[in-house]
Amino acid sequence: MTDRFQAALFDFGGTLFSYRRVGAEAIDLVRRGAERLGVESELATLGKAYREASRAAYEAFGRRPFYLHRDLFHDTFRRFAAQLGTSATPELLDWYYEEQRVLLLEGFELREGCIEILQSLRDQGLHVGVVSNIDDDYLVPMLERAGLSHVLDAWTSSEEAASCKPDPGIFQHALRKADACPEDVLFVGDSREHDVTGARRLGMTTVLIQEAGAIAPGAGVGEAGEPHHVIESLSEVVPILRRLQAR
Repeated sequence: MTDRFQAALFDFGGTLFSYRRVGAEAIDLVRRGAERLGVESELATLGKAYREASRAAYEAFGRRPFYLHRDLFHDTFRRFAAQLGTSATPELLDWYYEEQRVLLLEGFELREGCIEILQSLRDQGLHVGVVSNIDDDYLVPMLERAGLSHVLDAWTSSEEAASCKPDPGIFQHALRKADACPEDVLFVGDSREHDVTGARRLGMTTVLIQEAGAIAPGAGVGEAGEPHHVIESLSEVVPILRRLQAR
């Protein structure tokens, strides 16, 4: 391989692991949240209220250059309570945030072959990193649980960078760690709005991973970028890079 591409950067949630694996538990958390609010309703009604609350929260936060996800998730549950005609106490907001964090930490699984694929890219001399819109108290234990530390050269959270995708700051922070120019980087993510738009604006080559039935957080809020490549499996990243390097 030539050294045209120097780095491969990956979003984390929805990219290196699928949100679908924790979907049932997330629905149950919505039900338990409603119970703590003192509301009894059909699960379909609760689900609709939560989806509307989540979208409204992303619309309120998503255009900011930076926000803590603790604040975003608090706002989501606050709006969910309002949808149900009630209000959430600060203690209940904190309960929801922690329950969601533990649910994701304990329930997620890396996509098939993830570690081997990342190691293959490193073996080819590429800097391999994760760039994620999430707070450190989510990302750090998840990376540790997944055993990714030995196949990543670096990771960047939105909290560390004080910038949330698609804002350029988080990408620039990751580029400095990689010591690479945007045109020398492949960025892989599951969100057209966060990953593709932000990375492509800076000049990176973008790859969108799509999964049937999966919806990226914040989908439909903001500009939906057009990726250079679309894949359904992480394993497709390796041949894409091979073809790009051969040009």
